[in-house]
Amino acid sequence: MRDSAEFTRWTTEFEAKARARARAGDPDNAGGATLHPDLVRSIQRFQVGESGDGAHLIAKADAAGDPVYAAAVRLFVAEERNHARLLLNLPRAAGEKPISGHWTDAIFVWLRRGLGLRLELMVLSVAEVIAVPYYRALRDGARDPLTTRTAALILADEQRHIPFHTHRLRLAFAATPPVLRPLIRATWWAILYAAILVVLLDHGPALRQLGSTRTVFARTARAHFIPICATALPPHRMLLSR
Repeated sequence: MRDSAEFTRWTTEFEAKARARARAGDPDNAGGATLHPDLVRSIQRFQVGESGDGAHLIAKADAAGDPVYAAAVRLFVAEERNHARLLLNLPRAAGEKPISGHWTDAIFVWLRRGLGLRLELMVLSVAEVIAVPYYRALRDGARDPLTTRTAALILADEQRHIPFHTHRLRLAFAATPPVLRPLIRATWWAILYAAILVVLLDHGPALRQLGSTRTVFARTARAHFIPICATALPPHRMLLSR
């Protein structure tokens, strides 16, 4: 099937990245980390968000009937778990303990598990859009070598995840009737704005410490989301050749 052939390149890319990651190893944390308390709290909360086991997403990918895509999803989940592991090291290197949960993550998990694969991917794509400007700000503004290196590694992965999810959503929405597309787009935008609002309220102090602002973060997240929505859910039906 054409879909499987298309997702072969994603499994190849994820596998190559895993091999490169194994060769490079983790950032050296022997020197510890120097982090403002606002940054510690922010990183702890993002770490909780990265720490899910991905079981529900994997099950939905398996049920979709494309084993190549399901294999790519497993590799994606492995990268997210690695992000959680890397982020776990930052508070510890700064002499702080990780947290076991946070209300924002609980809501996010409830929302994306609520329905099928398409809704989960819509929510996940919003999470990636949020993650990119956050990790970029962390990379550029933390002024701590371990944090900078860790954020750079995670940012590179998150930037690759956006086209991966967009690709699958483009196929999933291909046959959606034009009359339903505005409603779906409105729902998707509402999820984005809700996520931006949560970050601005919960991580605003950290953004200030990183030399950024709430306004810059919101504008950047929105700019990343516009092409995702336009690509995955154009106003017209897509005609896919088989």
